[in-house]
Amino acid sequence: MPRYEFRCRTCEDTFEVSRPMAESSAPADCPAGHSDTVRLLSAVAVGGTSAAPAPAAPMGGGCCGGGGCG
Repeated sequence: MPRYEFRCRTCEDTFEVSRPMAESSAPADCPAGHSDTVRLLSAVAVGGTSAAPAPAAPMGGGCCGGGGCG
């Protein structure tokens, strides 16, 4: 289930709420009970390594590849 981050405008606390995506825009009260909250946009960072790109196909050469059959 996705987690959404909110900030309370009254006490400036930041908190997370787990809820279905269908309820992503529903308001959320802060843990202190304040209702003046705003949902924050979260940046997702994905770590890891990337593989080297696949080698490019050779240009020309070979029959019917522009190298001149014959």
